[in-house]
Amino acid sequence: MDYVKPGQMLENLIAMGVAKSKLPVSQKLVRSGLAGAILGCATTLAYTASVQTKLPIAGAILFPIGFVLILLLGLELVTGSFAAIPLALLKRRISTGKMVSSFAWALVGHVIGAGLYAALYTMAVTKMGHEMSNPLVQAIISAAEGKTTAYIHIGADGWMLAFVKAVLCNWMVALGVVMSLSSTSTIGKIAAMWMPVLLFFGQGFEHLVVNMFLLPAGLMLGANYSFADMLLWNWIPVLLGNFAGGAICTGLLFYLAHRERTPEAVK
Repeated sequence: MDYVKPGQMLENLIAMGVAKSKLPVSQKLVRSGLAGAILGCATTLAYTASVQTKLPIAGAILFPIGFVLILLLGLELVTGSFAAIPLALLKRRISTGKMVSSFAWALVGHVIGAGLYAALYTMAVTKMGHEMSNPLVQAIISAAEGKTTAYIHIGADGWMLAFVKAVLCNWMVALGVVMSLSSTSTIGKIAAMWMPVLLFFGQGFEHLVVNMFLLPAGLMLGANYSFADMLLWNWIPVLLGNFAGGAICTGLLFYLAHRERTPEAVK
């Protein structure tokens, strides 16, 4: 059988956190840059499916393709690392500095990769700026404004709403990383990680790396918000919420549930 028991999954998750924290900066940037671009591509596929079928759930079913590609290729997705690396710190296998540095470089890579894909996609969907009638243009603008101006309109509650939706999102996304460790077969990994990622996207929760594509793309297409709005009302609360969801709701709670079954690591 290819099933991996939860206790071993936990140990593998901690080992993953150690390995991710020790990546050279150059590899971290390349892996996170590719992950940002791939997740952006999965997002546009999801919006294409939603527009074509007029069924948003169709997009949610397809979106996990990007997540699967990222994990199977061994790329770096910071929201998954929010579960793995803090556990490595908790077990004293890495330092706080290593954790912070790993997160920071991954975020830089995501901004570059997702931003480049946003620029290329907006050129493609508008035919180099000559055609703005494509329904995908309005779909992206509407989605981007729903993640910025919609929060601004309700003030502090909007900021907190973005944070809460980000917690719920990365509870599921980080769980997808955990579930990828539940099988030793490729098809088993794909099936296991698909489920929680579909749950997050299908309910419209907030994922930082997706928004690193979506919100710059919205600005490029003429959405009604500023770069400062994007940072203050989405990226900052979503970063904090994604970290809390991954580190606490997934990583810490999974550790507390199964730590007694996990042998102590050899130091």
